[in-house]
Amino acid sequence: MERVGKWLGHPREIYNLLRFKMGGGTAVMPPRDQDALSDNLKTCYQYLNQTSRSFAPIIQALDGELRHAVCILYLVLRALDTVEDDMTISLETKVPMLHDFHSYLYQPDWRYMESKEKYKQVLEDFPTISLEFRNLAKVYRDVIAAICHKMGAGMAEFLQKKVESLQEWDKVWSRYAKKLSDLAKPENIDMAVQCMNELIINALHHIPNVLTYLSRLKTQSVFNFCAIPQVMAIATLAACYNNKQVFRGVVKIRKGQAVTLMMDATNIQAVKSIMYQYVEEIYRKIPSTDPSSNKTQQILVSIQTICFPNGTVVSCNRYAPIYLSCAMLLAALSWRYLSAMLEALEEDV
Repeated sequence: MERVGKWLGHPREIYNLLRFKMGGGTAVMPPRDQDALSDNLKTCYQYLNQTSRSFAPIIQALDGELRHAVCILYLVLRALDTVEDDMTISLETKVPMLHDFHSYLYQPDWRYMESKEKYKQVLEDFPTISLEFRNLAKVYRDVIAAICHKMGAGMAEFLQKKVESLQEWDKVWSRYAKKLSDLAKPENIDMAVQCMNELIINALHHIPNVLTYLSRLKTQSVFNFCAIPQVMAIATLAACYNNKQVFRGVVKIRKGQAVTLMMDATNIQAVKSIMYQYVEEIYRKIPSTDPSSNKTQQILVSIQTICFPNGTVVSCNRYAPIYLSCAMLLAALSWRYLSAMLEALEEDV
């Protein structure tokens, strides 16, 4: 009952899940002809779909050359990340592997069979990935070199906040605890949340660069590829901000929410509306006792001003009559049937 009640509180997401399931997502992620791919590339796209639920669809929506290049580069980085995340690999083995990983791309037989990580297949079948990397590097060297440029520094920083040195992280968490491990203790959860809030606001400083970069993209598939992860990121940050559940379990956005963001973020004005919406959500959650509350308010107001200088916001949540009809239809269904249908929708997306 609680699950169904949660979904009925978001009728637009239910409608978009249904629309996405019935083919509405092809405007954002058009189907591609897989039969024309070589066996190796088919295998690489299989790994892509197995290792990423968020990036796989938008990567495959890119056009030809760029699609293959980004797919292979994603798998290379996924393999590198798998080595880094695998805590069963000793430091004596892991550190040299990380330093030398770039060289494995040019060693046709290199693979690693000892990983215990979830995505170990990208290491076990690394020869397939590295072969396609070498093939692409020969033919599409300029395309591959352009990918890093297309992503943009500010975009990458917002998706996965990086710092120049550990000292920068130290400056943040050391204001809240003597030792980093202290923040994991239940009795320090309030301090941990305050620390997290400051880190989230630190990441939000990159939104102006994100919007500037997106505004310069003219190819629709490239815009979708860049914009969708950004709106997913701001939605996730809004869900995490001032949320103690982050330290008690898993916090993530709803499937219907994710699908709605994918289908909405197709132009710069829509992205600005989405950013504004989640910035406003964070603003409403700012606790007066938070040490960084003033700083938080300042950055959020500056983002809102950048999104809509004249204060006029174009809402992404207008309900057309079909939304209301869909909501009325769903409300008329039995609770058990509706719950089963929603579970099936989640599994298919």
